[in-house]
Amino acid sequence: MKMDLDKLMPHRAPMRLIKKVVDLGRDWAITESVVLEEWPLCQGDSVSPIVLIELVAQSATVFLGWREFQKKGEDFEGKGWLVGIREAVFHCEKIDLNSVLITESREVFEYDMYHEITGTITANGNLLGKVTLQVIQAK
Repeated sequence: MKMDLDKLMPHRAPMRLIKKVVDLGRDWAITESVVLEEWPLCQGDSVSPIVLIELVAQSATVFLGWREFQKKGEDFEGKGWLVGIREAVFHCEKIDLNSVLITESREVFEYDMYHEITGTITANGNLLGKVTLQVIQAK
């Protein structure tokens, strides 16, 4: 799925970790990333699993941004969000460079400007982590 991520997300290189959008719906997104040595938390030949939190947040930004784009059209520009970590469970100690990661983020609750997002991250079909975020959108 080809999209202009610059329109949907405030993140820019090197902080944008998403390489492409695999699939997208009103309240979910599946994205693909490749672990690079430019990534935050890189140490030698791997990155810390803490980076999985950011992957879930960025994947959520894709569908939340897409929803806003549908409302506002070409005038829409992606904005930042205030994000809290409700829960993060990691099933690995490190993630090797060049690993291809698939992140699925899904909105499980929404009230006004508050959203609760749950995401999973896999590599080669193996679950690396599950993250639940609390997100507030500034108006």
